[in-house]
Amino acid sequence: MSTHEDVAAELAPPPPTDFALRAEHGRAARRRTPRSSHGGWAPPSGRADPVALLEEQAATRVPELVPVRHRRMMVSPFTFYRGAALLMAVDLARTPVSGLVTQVCGDAHLSNFGVFGTPERALVFDINDFDETLPGPWEWDVKRLVTSFEVAGRHRGFDAGQRRGIDLAVVRAYRERMLRLAGSGVLDGWYDRLDADRVMAWVEDERRAKRVGRTQVHRTEAVLAKARTKDSTRAAAKLVEIVDGEPRIAASPPLVVPVEDLVPLARDRERAEDWMRRLIASYLSTLQPERHPMAEYSYVHMARKVVGVGSVGTRAWVVLLRGRDENDTLVLQAKQAERSVLERALPPSRYDNQGERVVRGQRLMQAAGDAFLGWQRVVGVDGVVRDYYLRQLYDWKGGVDAEVMDAAGARAYGRLCGEALARAHARSGDRVALAAYLGRGDAFDRAVADFAADYADQNERDYAAFLHAVASGRLAAAEA
Repeated sequence: MSTHEDVAAELAPPPPTDFALRAEHGRAARRRTPRSSHGGWAPPSGRADPVALLEEQAATRVPELVPVRHRRMMVSPFTFYRGAALLMAVDLARTPVSGLVTQVCGDAHLSNFGVFGTPERALVFDINDFDETLPGPWEWDVKRLVTSFEVAGRHRGFDAGQRRGIDLAVVRAYRERMLRLAGSGVLDGWYDRLDADRVMAWVEDERRAKRVGRTQVHRTEAVLAKARTKDSTRAAAKLVEIVDGEPRIAASPPLVVPVEDLVPLARDRERAEDWMRRLIASYLSTLQPERHPMAEYSYVHMARKVVGVGSVGTRAWVVLLRGRDENDTLVLQAKQAERSVLERALPPSRYDNQGERVVRGQRLMQAAGDAFLGWQRVVGVDGVVRDYYLRQLYDWKGGVDAEVMDAAGARAYGRLCGEALARAHARSGDRVALAAYLGRGDAFDRAVADFAADYADQNERDYAAFLHAVASGRLAAAEA
């Protein structure tokens, strides 16, 4: 049985043109690390204190935003799980792995999947968060994804049988999609993606098979329709107000704080805005293609914006840009990139710039990406060097609300997520070897479902310890 520490000693991968040898490579990995070995979880002796890990993370974040992060994590065991990627990464490092390596998302929970627009203006379903991406064991992504459905299912009140069915469906969808990708032509496997039309056709098939009801069909239609309205024009309309005849990002503290409220002195504010102009100008060199429409936009205004759960406290800016005129706007997000939580257990990224790590990983794993996705390293106005990645704030983005999912909807959504994750791993790893490892039986499915149930118990214990730390004053949390 292999652990992540054995990956470096893995047998050299076979030539990519030898498909039979690639399949044997996967079967050999199965002999070293049986699929059943992935089942179950028990905390090892000397397990790291979860609260201490969260305190360590907080040390590099904006101090006044850390209590906001903790407040969001307090809402439920599921929101806690969303913010606890570091805790799970440390734990996954102690679990068996096959030795087959892909680019991994690093935080593949169910809320990090959704729909977004491609540069060709198609709407696709895929992974949409890559802050923790790194080459590593593909099993870690699968386990984090399936566990997220177990945790969310408990939060929603699904019974044990319903949760087990959902968990198995997620893994089975991953395994079966990988098998199809492994057996397809090279380009068919590489470019396989799930667009909006296929999503709706699939949901209709599920309804006809009586696996979901009309409610799920209507919710899917609503998510897709809403996503198509969330572009830069809508972002500007939602975020921007007119002040003294000039467009400005409206304040909504502490979640949205304009630069003039953060830096009241005019001289310091000019330095901050000049810093953002330089960041945008320099990041142009990382965009694809080299001649890019971004060059035609100019800076208007900026604000600090709190995003997500796990990311709260990292430095994130929204930037309003103008094209031809005030009706031609673009809203970018510039988000600080820190080292992946997976580096606790894996070798450091080959990219020194953490923004580049995120962007390269996203480009590798996604079927289609954001045309405005790039990175840059800059010296902040405080003199500290930080890495950032930049992307559109809204680009037809949409997702499922885990708070309203019923069991049938969760099962259907879980299958979409499992397939999307398989596509991402197939593009970045050896899909033939992975399929051979997984096989046509359900041994891996059952093992990961067992792991998910046990790790959800661990998440509840960690959540209780976290709440106690807040109640005792060890961790600060913002007022509700």
